[in-house]
Amino acid sequence: MSRSVTYRGAHLGMLLWAALVGLSFPVVGLMSELPPLLLTALRFAIACAGLFVLARRSPDFLPRGRSLPLYALMGLCLAGFFSAMFWAAHHATALSMATLFVTVPLLAFLLGLGFGVERLAWRLPLILGLGAAGALGLAFAESLVQGGRLQFGIGEAVFFLGCLSTALYPVLSRWGLASGRLPESAAVRTFWSLGLGGLLVGLAGLAIEPVGRLAAMRATDLALLVYLGLCSSALTFWLMQRATAVLTPGVVTAYGYLVPFVSMLLLFLRSPQHIGWVWLPGSLMVLMAMALLMRGDVRVGG
Repeated sequence: MSRSVTYRGAHLGMLLWAALVGLSFPVVGLMSELPPLLLTALRFAIACAGLFVLARRSPDFLPRGRSLPLYALMGLCLAGFFSAMFWAAHHATALSMATLFVTVPLLAFLLGLGFGVERLAWRLPLILGLGAAGALGLAFAESLVQGGRLQFGIGEAVFFLGCLSTALYPVLSRWGLASGRLPESAAVRTFWSLGLGGLLVGLAGLAIEPVGRLAAMRATDLALLVYLGLCSSALTFWLMQRATAVLTPGVVTAYGYLVPFVSMLLLFLRSPQHIGWVWLPGSLMVLMAMALLMRGDVRVGG
């Protein structure tokens, strides 16, 4: 296990991760309507270009024989999640998707138990349950403000498979580190998983999306895409990989509960009239869960 990342530093990095992910949603909304899978592939390519110099400096940059299949599986997890998310966006309600996404930390915890990278104890599942309840509270508060309904159909089923896929990503990373199949360099792990994931997403996009629509990309779209690639893909996945060396998969993914909290704060900045007591219960539960995670003994091998 890498000792270059401190326990506190991993948590602070994931706080930055949550802020960057939460801020990325308004940025995506500013872009023109372009093929989403191909756009994601380009975003990952930009992320890899930004990571190349840092990753190339590592002596473990080139994958070894037993690491390449694991990188491919991690890339498949990323491709599976983004493909499922973009398809489900046209077949499921936003409230249903937000509700299903809160299962990711609990799924990561259960998968981590199966891979032997989580400890069977009562404390972490209770904290994850508290965070999930808070995130659900924020999702329902947003539905009251902006409208939405809860349902479960084929779109939600596909998105749940995507949630399972993204929950597996940090589990495979932690297992690869523990078994010696993956290098200690977070930049190298991020580079190859994003690269292979982007390749798979790009192939899916070429098969089902109109490539010609990319010609409609404006200069502002390109600038936003570069920002998303460097800050919301390269940096966020690097922060996740960095934290995975110290924290368990359930804890790492639990920071996803802060994303709707960041979105709520952005909503208040844009539309102060939406501030109300309906947001308070969910916010308090999310913040309490994060405080317990940061104070608790939930590090890898701790």
